[in-house]
Amino acid sequence: MKTGNSRKTSWERRKLRVRKKIKGTSERPRLTVYRSARHVYAQIIDDKEQTTLVAVSSRAKALSVDDGQKKTDTAKKVGELIGKLAIEKGITTVVFDRSGYLYHGRVRSLAEGAREAGLVF
Repeated sequence: MKTGNSRKTSWERRKLRVRKKIKGTSERPRLTVYRSARHVYAQIIDDKEQTTLVAVSSRAKALSVDDGQKKTDTAKKVGELIGKLAIEKGITTVVFDRSGYLYHGRVRSLAEGAREAGLVF
């Protein structure tokens, strides 16, 4: 990690602060979120086995995202899709990892979409 007070360094510190408090297990894996300027990514991870169980991004062909669509609407679709895929794999409860992002906007939309799909957290 870099030293200094850059935006990326601050985000990495917040991410690690959140990450040390939550761990994903095989009974309750971790749903983690990453957002870039244009896309949003979500993964369900088992930290004990160090494996990714389900992964979805706004770049997935299954989403059929419009260019004129709002990013929060796209994030909600990603949340619904990851929830649906998780339920198909038998995952019903997860721990939500916001990765140092504030819980609003795209992160909140993704979480709401996952809850609507049936995930419990």
